[in-house]
Amino acid sequence: MQQYFTLDMPAARFARNTLVASLLGLLPPLILYIALTPGFAAQFVSGGPAPGRFLRQVLTNGLPVIFVVNYAGFLLFAWAVDRLQGHQGWVLVLLVDLPMRVVIFITLHAVIYTLSADWFGSFGGSRLTALRVVAPTLAQSALFQNISGVYLYATLVSALPLYVVAIERSDRLGRLQHRFPGRTGPVFAALALFGLFAMLLTATATLIVRLQSG
Repeated sequence: MQQYFTLDMPAARFARNTLVASLLGLLPPLILYIALTPGFAAQFVSGGPAPGRFLRQVLTNGLPVIFVVNYAGFLLFAWAVDRLQGHQGWVLVLLVDLPMRVVIFITLHAVIYTLSADWFGSFGGSRLTALRVVAPTLAQSALFQNISGVYLYATLVSALPLYVVAIERSDRLGRLQHRFPGRTGPVFAALALFGLFAMLLTATATLIVRLQSG
């Protein structure tokens, strides 16, 4: 990870590496979503306009969200490695990255939905309606019940190597390497962080829904 994301790297290369990581992270949950959605796989095989529109929506809507979230995470990682030596940098990555991703993920959805209402007349052309839809949509995304779930888990898949490295370098969590074979311990710890991310996003979105209904 440290060789792909550094502060002294040209911005274009940093962005390219982020894009590659985002695409690689997008493929597994996207394939799983298509496979689990009834009739979706058959539509892709048979062709027609629906698969093209779906993929266009993923590339023009989902991929930018994934890219921005990952860019912020990788930038934090590069800054911590470069400016904070030792244990402090890795702790900062593990403590800040998750809530930062939640905030950016929610904010980007709110911005995109509002722009969709303005530019394409989505949500009846109402910005207020668009904003009200954000929280329920994100509350369901952690359960993989909509396309936003694909984007959510794509950011997590992309961040897996980052968390594994941070956990391995951490003084306390790094001890997991000695209790499990290979990198199994850090990987399991990273997956636990993913679960925390999903729970945090769901709890935040659910709270917003309750505030809106109250």
